[in-house]
Parts: sequence; structure tokens; C-alpha cells
Amino acid sequence: MANSRDFNPITAAGYRHIEDEIAALQADRPTKIAALAEARAHGDVSENADYSAAKRDLRHLESRLRFLNKQLQYARVVTPSSSPVVELGKWVTLRFADDEELETYQLVGTAEADLDAGKITRISPLGKALMGHRANDTVTVQSPNGSYQVTLLTVGLNPPEQ
Repeated sequence: MANSRDFNPITAAGYRHIEDEIAALQADRPTKIAALAEARAHGDVSENADYSAAKRDLRHLESRLRFLNKQLQYARVVTPSSSPVVELGKWVTLRFADDEELETYQLVGTAEADLDAGKITRISPLGKALMGHRANDTVTVQSPNGSYQVTLLTVGLNPPEQ
């Protein structure tokens, strides 16, 4: 029996995203199988580039499906509370001490981290430093390249209005 330490926290949106990717891969699977069968029908598979490519594509799809299913198997959906404290699923706006620009991020589980989308993992140096803090707190972030400070301006359940 697994205990709570064996599970990975994830937001509900992150869980749905993985479910959607699994559904898309499962829908694409018959096409990949048909492409492999067609390439195999062309004769000698030892010198058949189409067969090798189709086999590789199907293997990649199956591998991705196994990975995503494991992600869901060990996921634990976390719903953020209405408290003013930074926790998984919350949106934060902050200002770096050496910069006047504001940055907005959502704290997410490791499976859903995407810096380009403003989603940082709770175990990243910045995520670790922010967890448990409130708006107007200044925190020190310990990163591999040294430490720096950020000031939390807002903490909320939704992204701030732009």
C-alpha cells in the first residue's frame, strides 16, 4: 500500500491536462499501428526506413502513454485553500529586488511546471522560498548561482487581472 509520501501533488488543471494528452495519444495510436503494418507489408524490414520510423514512432507513443499513466497513478490533486498563504495552485505576483518589473507565477506540481506559461514548481528554488509566505513578505531565494531576494506583492487563487 502506498503512503502519502509516494504521491505527487498536482493541480486539478494539471491533472486534466495529462488526461487530455493521454486521450490524444490513445486516439493517435491506431494510426501509428496502421502505419507500422503498412511499412511492414513493403517487404524486408532490415532495410526499410519507413518501417524503422513507424516502429520508433509507435514505441515513442507507447512510452509516453506509460509515463503519463504513471503520472496520474501517483498524482494527488491538491485544491488550494482560500488562505492568504502561498501554496500549491496559488498565483503570486512578485518583484525581484534588483528589478522593478513585476512577475506573475503559479505554483504547481513538478509534472506541470512550464516557465514559459508562468508555472513554477514548488520544489524549484523560487517555489521553495515562496511556499508558506504571504503578500508583502520579502524572501531570500537560495539558487545554485547565489541568493537573491523577492518581495511578494499578491497571493491569490486566480491570476491577477492584466
